[in-house]
Amino acid sequence: MRDPFPTLRDHLFDPSGGMTYQLRALRYRRGLWAGFHATVAGWLSDWQPNARTLVIVGPNAGHALPPGFLERFDQVIALEPDPIARHLLARRPDARRLRFDKLDCLSTPDGLALLAARFPDAAFLFSNVLGQVAAPGGSWTALLSRHLQARHWASYHDVLSTTRAPDRHAPVHSADPLSLEALLANFWTLGEVTVTDHETLHLGGRGPFCYALWPITPARWQVVEWVVNQA
Repeated sequence: MRDPFPTLRDHLFDPSGGMTYQLRALRYRRGLWAGFHATVAGWLSDWQPNARTLVIVGPNAGHALPPGFLERFDQVIALEPDPIARHLLARRPDARRLRFDKLDCLSTPDGLALLAARFPDAAFLFSNVLGQVAAPGGSWTALLSRHLQARHWASYHDVLSTTRAPDRHAPVHSADPLSLEALLANFWTLGEVTVTDHETLHLGGRGPFCYALWPITPARWQVVEWVVNQA
């Protein structure tokens, strides 16, 4: 019987994943990326959803997921289009309860509704994916509010990217939503900065809002946001 859900297709050479990203991770994850990954580990440690099943959307190979994180849940389901990443993720020591699903929940306007229906008892973690994928037929804020407001979910995602090195590096925590201008001022205090807006600020989360810098290469910086929605 044909699966009525949209199906993920393998992305081996995607600009934000695939072989190029895995080579970059091999080069930088133990050095340049280590500070950002430590910040993500803190976010995930504080996130305690009331669910025994976790669905991770776009985990890649789990480079940013701290050791032991997958074992916090009775069942972990990953939606990941990169076959190299799936292979590496499955080899993690804490991946004994991991399985993969082929639902493509990010390509259609009703994708998040399908996600909620397919996994009715799960919490959802969007693992640095929403800032990389454009929202179909609207904004991610609107789609999350429409389809997942009654569910536990969390997301860390690119909000801004730039080629200018920041003046300040410390992570930022805010109880209230920040404007893009206020967010920039926390990291760049002198002169002008040209940025790419990933259109993911706040995403309908209720705060607190957390921000960290990710030097994805020595010449490119991302501002990454962490938001949580409680059911």
